[in-house]
Amino acid sequence: MAVGDKKVILGVDPGFSVTGYSLMVKEGSRAYLLDCGFLKMSSKDHLSQRTLEFHDFFKKIIEEKGVSHVSLETSFLGKNPQTFLKLGYLRGILYLLAAQHKLEIAEFAPREVKQAIVGSGSADKEQVALMLMRMFPQLQQYSATLRNDVTDAIAIGICGMCLFN
Repeated sequence: MAVGDKKVILGVDPGFSVTGYSLMVKEGSRAYLLDCGFLKMSSKDHLSQRTLEFHDFFKKIIEEKGVSHVSLETSFLGKNPQTFLKLGYLRGILYLLAAQHKLEIAEFAPREVKQAIVGSGSADKEQVALMLMRMFPQLQQYSATLRNDVTDAIAIGICGMCLFN
């Protein structure tokens, strides 16, 4: 829960291979990136093991970092309906954790996220990553593949920070 005027927003870009996350802090008019990273899960593990790993990872972050709000990107139906369905499991876990910890949760369409960060809803992942690397130079430490998951999560977190006043 938010303490006073302080909000800790967990931004999540869910994925069964790699999930990016960010922790944004908003205190009054001041905002900053507290932490970011990723959860990498093995495709060799059964789906039930990966959902448990996802749950435990985010439960720990929520409890240890004092998360008050959760922000995630809405899923879109791509080429594989099974992927869309399985991402729903991860989103359901985030909704469950939010309810258990009495957190506000919000979702943003990919176009909304891109519009907020780059100024164009049709921007690509690389444009979003470049803009965020200008804002947060520490993102250079991630490889290009992982960086997209992390920068997507930061962008989603920033959208949440703007919404949760």
